Amino acid sequence: MRRLLLLAPLLLVTVGCGVVQSSEDEATDVAREVARKAGERLHGQRPRTAEEVGRSASGIDGVEVMRVTGTSTHDGDGIEVVVRTSGSAYNEWSEPEEAVVRRCFAVRVSPRSEWREEPRDVECPGGLALTFAPPPQPPRLPYEELRARLPRVPRGGRADEAEVRRVLTALDLNRAISTEVKAEGDRVGVLLSVRGNGFDPQDCLLARVAPGATDVWVPSRIQRMPGEGGCTVGNALDPAPSPH
Repeated sequence: MRRLLLLAPLLLVTVGCGVVQSSEDEATDVAREVARKAGERLHGQRPRTAEEVGRSASGIDGVEVMRVTGTSTHDGDGIEVVVRTSGSAYNEWSEPEEAVVRRCFAVRVSPRSEWREEPRDVECPGGLALTFAPPPQPPRLPYEELRARLPRVPRGGRADEAEVRRVLTALDLNRAISTEVKAEGDRVGVLLSVRGNGFDPQDCLLARVAPGATDVWVPSRIQRMPGEGGCTVGNALDPAPSPH
């Protein structure tokens, strides 16, 4: 009986060592979880180029982008991003010091990739982490200028489509801004828009020149979503009610 009692602590230590993970392994799991969460942030159905994906990944806390392969999320297998992350862990039972690791993982970004897809362990590429230039800013839509220059038509009058077009020409708009003008009855509607990506709210500006009132406005975010019809010249002539 005495011998069994003496062996019990030894058996507990032996069994414990078989199931207790090393501090380095735990730290690696922490680093992998950072990569997994980065994959969640990058996941989506919107088409993106390799540069867009790399830029987005580089902006995630705790992530360094080491390599980006592929051309577009919707081409072939999509985009693969190799990210470098770090993790730390401390196990007072097995190791006296905290373990800190830096590991690299491959994250796939494609409409066919699974949500919370497990990142693949890879060797870290040599060299420094990649850097990306800021994305090009869309042209500013001339709200104040348009509001100041559009004609005011007295009550009982009639808006002149040709005069409205002359105002738009004089604004010397950026080539990326599309314009549409439509006359209906005594009113003229105007749409200024920047091409969207088909997923996010579109940038647009609406105006209506009518007897007794000239209005310029930006539709609500919901109305500017794809398929909602907010960024149309028809919505300038007959505005849809704002959602509540």
